Amino acid sequence: MSIAENITKFKDEIPEEVTLVAISKTKPVDDILEAYNAGQRIFGENKIQEMTEKWEKLPKDIKWHMVGHVQRNKVKYMAEYVDLIHAVDSLKLLREIEKQAKKYDRTISCLLQIKIAEEDTKYGIDVDEAKSILQSNAYRKMTHVKVVGLMGMATFTEKEEKVRKEFSFLKTTFEDLKSEYNSFSILSMGMSGDYKIAIDCGSTMVRIGSSIFGERNYN
Repeated sequence: MSIAENITKFKDEIPEEVTLVAISKTKPVDDILEAYNAGQRIFGENKIQEMTEKWEKLPKDIKWHMVGHVQRNKVKYMAEYVDLIHAVDSLKLLREIEKQAKKYDRTISCLLQIKIAEEDTKYGIDVDEAKSILQSNAYRKMTHVKVVGLMGMATFTEKEEKVRKEFSFLKTTFEDLKSEYNSFSILSMGMSGDYKIAIDCGSTMVRIGSSIFGERNYN
């Protein structure tokens, strides 16, 4: 199937209340344009430099999501245009986003990345750390950053029950925080291999890459 056909398939399959983020990392501009022409407007990248190069070349009604681990010294390169940052894992990072967003008189939406998987390779903070960020005076004073929800990545495993348990935990945490913070509206969980379970567990945003664009070439 073509990229355009894949986009159509996902749009038909995913419930209306769930947002599709097409993960276009390592993929050329032409591939993104094919998805764009099929109606896709939200794309996710994991490297700020690569995302910025694509932003410069592509239509300006695209919403760009930063889905990878963010280095603070690179926030300035995306502050002008990024729509949502998925993987915020410290107050220091929020401070930097606030500082850079202020320069463009923008408010940047962010998600706190909660570590729900057992793998050491996955980033994220625990629930107590998330709460302490949200309750901090530093965050409360921020006017150019808005935490709008949570993001999480499940363990890479064939064991569906394990994945379901991790996603259910994140959903419970999300609902708990949503009752305290009315800015909370996004729960980003689920990728090509586990998005159906994620939606079943209450995800409002799924991040699909290889199932749309095909396998990635990292060379």
